[in-house]
Amino acid sequence: MRRLCAHNSHCLFLLAAILAMLLPAFLLAQNNKKKDNPPSEKVAQPSQKPAGSKPTGPKHPPQPSPVNPPKRAIVDPDTPAGRHQPPPGGKSVSTKSGGSVVTRPGGKVSDIHNAQRGIDIHHNLNGSTRVTKTLPNNTQVVAVRGGPSYVQHSYTHNGHAYAARTYFYNGRSYNRYYNVYPYRGVYLNVYAPGFYYAPGFYGWAYNPWFGPANYSWGWAGNPWYGYYGFYFAPSPFYPSASLWLTDYTISSDLSASYQEQQASGDAPADQPAASGTPALTSGVKDMVAAEVKDQLALENQEATQNAQNQDPDPSSSGIARLLSDHKTHVFVVGSPLDVVDNSGVECPLSDGDVLNMVAPAAPDATSVNVIVLSSKGGRECAKSGTVTVAITDLQDMQNDMRETIDQGLQELQTKQGQGGLPAVPPSAMAPGTNSTVTKDAPPPEINVSTEVNQQLADASQAEKEVVAQAQQEAVSVSTSAAVSSSTVPPTINLGQTIDEVTAILGSPDMIVDLGPKKIYKYQNMKVTFKDGKVADVE
Repeated sequence: MRRLCAHNSHCLFLLAAILAMLLPAFLLAQNNKKKDNPPSEKVAQPSQKPAGSKPTGPKHPPQPSPVNPPKRAIVDPDTPAGRHQPPPGGKSVSTKSGGSVVTRPGGKVSDIHNAQRGIDIHHNLNGSTRVTKTLPNNTQVVAVRGGPSYVQHSYTHNGHAYAARTYFYNGRSYNRYYNVYPYRGVYLNVYAPGFYYAPGFYGWAYNPWFGPANYSWGWAGNPWYGYYGFYFAPSPFYPSASLWLTDYTISSDLSASYQEQQASGDAPADQPAASGTPALTSGVKDMVAAEVKDQLALENQEATQNAQNQDPDPSSSGIARLLSDHKTHVFVVGSPLDVVDNSGVECPLSDGDVLNMVAPAAPDATSVNVIVLSSKGGRECAKSGTVTVAITDLQDMQNDMRETIDQGLQELQTKQGQGGLPAVPPSAMAPGTNSTVTKDAPPPEINVSTEVNQQLADASQAEKEVVAQAQQEAVSVSTSAAVSSSTVPPTINLGQTIDEVTAILGSPDMIVDLGPKKIYKYQNMKVTFKDGKVADVE
């Protein structure tokens, strides 16, 4: 020790490095004094999410049998098969084959369930489309037009259910892992990092930097940046990594939102011009940065547990802790979401919107009232309004934040000491460690792009099948009711239009289209139309 401390500057540097490693864990322990203790091991490489993609607690509660976990444990709850109900004023129609069509007020389709194909389709209010297919072996394919899509496999580790996802986005694939956690009658997919950085690096990211960093992001030529210029602007300088990671997270979400809107073909032609203070204020960003800082402390503690072959506790690292710690929390929306406001009207949220959970939810509630701190206006949920969000969706938002923070940390580590960012102390550059939860994970899905694209290609036909069946059955019921209540048999006359005939007989079994001449074949009848009017009946 004498030799090590021969110079006071060496001692001060060593002391600062030790404090940087220990402070996050100490602060987090002060916030939550429950302990996490499940065991495990290692494997896997740091997972990556392309930019623009998009405190401890009790031990695991009793879990489903790991040998044969129930289907609900691996089905994404944010699907029509999971929990989607008709929006206010909408309706749901079931078909004889087990399918269903959910419509919004006015008749526009919201959700489709094609039981024969095992496909669920959700059309968001902002125009984006999400397609989900659950295979017989419980593999799940989730395809988002223009957004991050994935193939999910279930697995067990240390007697607990997990899910491994291989994502495909912007031509790249990457892996994510989730702890499947039963909570309040639903199953949550709680993000479990596949890789942890060295404790010193988390300390460097958690604590204030020695001086504000002036960093240029280089977004000027990116379309999303101009499109959302009215909403977001980067901070002029960064006193800490948490604010830098906030801008990294929100910019990634906005880039993903822009791409999904363009892919949907339903994006507004123009956005308000940027002038004055952006809609996403510095005060709201400071609130997000505080949440980011808490997540850094949490992940630092998980890294320590991982080094001791302990798994992360989902009741601590997930939404369960945030709903029970008696604190306010902010959430950044990470994917398009339809919610209902306090006036009972459905409205959309999109990537980069910010929500504030102020009042605690009831102990058994599966949804929470939150305040919209920041939205992009227009058709989106109004700023300062109160909306109801399912806890499964809040968990997804927290997952997205943590996943994007991890990607941002990798960017920080790569760019430290460059472009105005402070250099990382040598003690913080120690190699990281693979997470224990990846030990028993299945290998990445090698055909993820093919499966996602096939799913999107099948969705259109799957929707047409169910809609056509629902319409045909509705006409059949209507026709039967009309016939049974009338003593006059249905009559087909020369000169009737196609619409008049189908209103009487329903949809035909077959249509022969010969241009101006069309033949509608029914079970006991054949109707010939010329120029859209009945010309012959056989």
